[in-house]
Amino acid sequence: MKGTSFLLTLAILALAISFASAYDPSPLQDFCVAIDDPAKALFVNGKFCKNPKLANADDFFLSGLNIPGNTNNPVGSSVNAVDVTKIPGLNTLGISFVRIDYAPYGQNAPHTHPRGTEILTVVEGTLYVGFVTSNQDGNRLISKVLNKGDVFVFPIGLIHFQANIGHIPAVAFAALSSQNAGTITIANAVFGSTPPINPDVLAQAFKLEKNIVEYLQKQF
Repeated sequence: MKGTSFLLTLAILALAISFASAYDPSPLQDFCVAIDDPAKALFVNGKFCKNPKLANADDFFLSGLNIPGNTNNPVGSSVNAVDVTKIPGLNTLGISFVRIDYAPYGQNAPHTHPRGTEILTVVEGTLYVGFVTSNQDGNRLISKVLNKGDVFVFPIGLIHFQANIGHIPAVAFAALSSQNAGTITIANAVFGSTPPINPDVLAQAFKLEKNIVEYLQKQF
């Protein structure tokens, strides 16, 4: 009887391990529509891999992050993303990197990374940063003023922002826990979608007059 119980326990453990090992791969793009004809397949979840024996140092290298980005735009910021498209060796490693430049009083507008947590450090200037928790946690704003050398984390999927509150340019570097974390800038997505979202929907959602919604949509 004891032998039977022991074997049953082993069987249950083996089954649990098999379930734990059988999980879906993390998405690396917005979606991946199934296709039956391989000849028509254009994308994979990630990138095709080079033969490891053909890899070289340039596959893992990039220069130029010392060059400031152009912040002469409406939001006053520039994001230089270092992802798998710029460093092929990042493929499958689950990490990417960005340099963000901010004009005086510029901002990296509220946005979200659906596939990655971000850890950011300020190397020049002073930033006001924060993120908003999910509905179930009360949509609380968690924010902080960061100075040179300070570090802040933005959890995966949550809306967050950075704003330069100083009268001089600011620079930050950030790492993300995905080779393609994705970026959804809230205002662009809501008011600048193609085709536009029905203004009546946005007017009700944001408690705005329809003409204001239509004006905002024209700005994007």
